[in-house]
Amino acid sequence: MNRFRPSPHEGAMHSPMRNPTRDLTSDPSRRHVLGIVGAGLAALAAGPAFAQPAHFPSRVVRIVPFGSPGGPMDVIARIYAEKLKTRWNQPVIVEAKPGASGTIAADTVAKAQPDGYTVLLTLPLTHINNVVLQPRLPYDPVKDFEPLSQLATGGPMLIARASAPFSNVREFVAYAKAHPGVSYGTWGNGSNAHLFGELLARQGGIDLVHVPYKAEAAAHNDMFGEALGVAWANPATARALAQSGRIKVLGITGRQRVRSMPNVPTFTEQGFAGFDLDSWIGVYAPAKTPQPVLDEWSTALREITKMPDVQERLAGFGFEPLGSTPAEFRANYKADFPRVADLIKAAGVTPE
Repeated sequence: MNRFRPSPHEGAMHSPMRNPTRDLTSDPSRRHVLGIVGAGLAALAAGPAFAQPAHFPSRVVRIVPFGSPGGPMDVIARIYAEKLKTRWNQPVIVEAKPGASGTIAADTVAKAQPDGYTVLLTLPLTHINNVVLQPRLPYDPVKDFEPLSQLATGGPMLIARASAPFSNVREFVAYAKAHPGVSYGTWGNGSNAHLFGELLARQGGIDLVHVPYKAEAAAHNDMFGEALGVAWANPATARALAQSGRIKVLGITGRQRVRSMPNVPTFTEQGFAGFDLDSWIGVYAPAKTPQPVLDEWSTALREITKMPDVQERLAGFGFEPLGSTPAEFRANYKADFPRVADLIKAAGVTPE
């Protein structure tokens, strides 16, 4: 059932299963305290350069989103970049890095100078899913990063061409039973979209073929060209495509419907269990970034997220604005990790 066909856009990840609890045994509060102490010592040694957050930034700042240029993560990064530019009176550039299930983007930031001038905007894929499915990541998702803020939540959505002979998840399952081997596209092996696709195959008793891409836009193009049966989409993309009349949104993962598409039911409402896991968009800085700089970043992100126009744009994309503190981000991460690990097990996904 869980067959895998490599995409022409991206090969599969080949690696054995790892222990999903690796790197989670350390006490986050202890690491946080040590981080504060270390940052304080660094500030004393460096003199006034990091004595006040107001001295940061003094040059160009870079946001690295996981995803393709022009994709939803890139667009959201640019919304925040514009606000940060105004706030700091410094250039803030966005350099999207797609592919490799987010490892390229995450590794870029993990190996950047820990000075706050390069940060990562990402999904749970880079810091939770990949930990379970890839034993030899080029970065450590806990030790190499400092969480700054979770900006918003919003799960992936299953979409189909407007001409498809089904309009919801139940109808799609019935169609797939009559047409074994229907393919579905995602933005990476091990992504939440992949996990949900395999969970749906198991629950529905249907034969689906997963095809991963470097970015969701490539999957959607193949779906429109009928090379794929269905695809998954982030809320922002799904809403735009639905408004253009090109797709049907069959169902929404997560705990509740989204305000921008209130007529689309959740998977839970359609009788499918285990799809009530919310995804999120989060921002990380490299580990060992001075604490005053981390504080400046986290405060700026939270305050920008609270701006009415930013909240309106996030909601318009299909995301629920959040704007968490670093401590809340850590707590949410710890809570999400076992749920994603359980979802991977329930979906029967193994490293390719």
